[in-house]
Amino acid sequence: MPLSAGDLAGCLLSVGAVRLQPLDPFTWASGLKSPIYCDNRQLLGVPDVRDQIVEALMAQSAALKPTLIAGAATAGVPWAAMVADRLKLPMAYVRPTPKNHGTGHQVEGLPAKGQRAVLIEDLISTGMSSLACAQALRVEGAEVPAVLALFTYGLPQAQAAFTAAGIDLSVLSSFEVLSAVAEARGILDAAGLAALKAWRADTVAWSRAHGGA
Repeated sequence: MPLSAGDLAGCLLSVGAVRLQPLDPFTWASGLKSPIYCDNRQLLGVPDVRDQIVEALMAQSAALKPTLIAGAATAGVPWAAMVADRLKLPMAYVRPTPKNHGTGHQVEGLPAKGQRAVLIEDLISTGMSSLACAQALRVEGAEVPAVLALFTYGLPQAQAAFTAAGIDLSVLSSFEVLSAVAEARGILDAAGLAALKAWRADTVAWSRAHGGA
């Protein structure tokens, strides 16, 4: 059976890829405090779920008729490699910034010029890093119709950024679905769910209220 958004959310919680700590928030690299932390790389170690994720990404990619599958470094690269392999398509990967030695490339692999590239990412937070990778492909001369991702926090600024860039965003699961699954499993009580919703509504204000940037 196809992998549903709820199935993936449940797996994220079961393997500890997503952790929820409304009362003891995490600190992101940006300095922001957050009640949720996601590490989708743990899913690479769960073969049956990994296979279902790849099948879902393959179906979404094939519908876009790409000539190139690109992975956003680093966490999107293994998913892109598996999808490209099964679709028998060329693959490239995109660094966050150009490397500061050698050729100075930001896009590695098959030249992107003239390609229709689908970019695969593992996680969408603000969307800025994914869109930077998409822009790098565009600068190389590729068309980028969409970014595909495993999970999104669903932050309002992310959707606004993708809309402004003219790039579709398609995800396998989301904050809304995961919150509902966590509540149904008793992982979150009403107060915890309210904290998550308050954080997503205004991440900066929530962070400052909890001692973050």
